[in-house]
Amino acid sequence: MINFNQYKVLTFDCYGTLIDWESGILAAFKQFLTKHKQNLDDETILQLFAQFESEIQKGEYLTYKEVLRKVVERFGEQFGFAPNSEELYSLSNSIKNWLPFPDTVEALKSLKHHFKLAIISNVDDNLFADSTKHLKVDFDWIITAEQVKSYKPALNNFKAAIHRIGIPKEQILHVACSVYHDIIPAQSLGISTVWVNRRTGKDGAGANLPVFAQADLEVPNLQTLANLSMNK
Repeated sequence: MINFNQYKVLTFDCYGTLIDWESGILAAFKQFLTKHKQNLDDETILQLFAQFESEIQKGEYLTYKEVLRKVVERFGEQFGFAPNSEELYSLSNSIKNWLPFPDTVEALKSLKHHFKLAIISNVDDNLFADSTKHLKVDFDWIITAEQVKSYKPALNNFKAAIHRIGIPKEQILHVACSVYHDIIPAQSLGISTVWVNRRTGKDGAGANLPVFAQADLEVPNLQTLANLSMNK
């Protein structure tokens, strides 16, 4: 068990950790995949999304809106159809409608009483601004991929967060659902981590690449983390 008294700031991944991005991804894809007579199961959609997104983000920096456009293009190339202009941006346009997990908002409000809160997210500023309306908590720092011109798991994103927050990294606890994007790079910099395993009981890694690392703490949801921190 980690010692919560050690930490002053909790940094969060957003999509997949706070926001139910897999439901959002699947809803957006199914809307146009069915039009192109593509009957893919959920896990296949999520696995291909994870693969295509990570490949695109390793290249020259693009806004996340453009990353998602290219992901949709890759699906078309994979299955032999040409998405129209509306479909190409349907994924990024849907982000404003992606909702938090049921436990997210109350857990964040509870954690806000004990810690300062930050976001480290692979997203554009304007896309995250839409999501803040659903999260209903004021974050003390927001670090986006657009601001630092790189995507996690790049260490640059975490180094920028450490610099901006301005406290020793030993006082920062990073909370995320993705071992690939978050847990491994944060740990490599000496930042303590909490893995929010939103896929507890499910097969596969979903919209994240399948890798393994041992976080300092694993919880099934954010409310469990909030409860543990209050018992420190």
